[in-house]
Amino acid sequence: MESLELANQIVEVIVDIQGEDVLILDLTDVTTFTDYFVICTAKSRRQLDALQAAIREATKHTGETLLAKKVEGDADTGWILVDFNSVIVHLFSEEMRAYYQLEELWRNARTVTHIQ
Repeated sequence: MESLELANQIVEVIVDIQGEDVLILDLTDVTTFTDYFVICTAKSRRQLDALQAAIREATKHTGETLLAKKVEGDADTGWILVDFNSVIVHLFSEEMRAYYQLEELWRNARTVTHIQ
């Protein structure tokens, strides 16, 4: 599965679980450690956990060995990172997204998708 296809699949899962302000950033011309960031905001800790679980479950059934290589953080911290190597997913609470401002940090990346 191509990186962008994986990113889009993850966005579909996020939209289904009603994640907000969903963004795909293309980092291929900016860095070598990943191709895409998928960033979204959750309204609650429960939604953060649900998003992470749904993303991991959905990608498990792709026929690829795309199970998340690493998951860091938890709902209590307000930031869960799910690393698929070529796609890194950032699930934020509203407060943590505003604090870390990844879109600003990676402003040289091209926006592929933005769903508000």
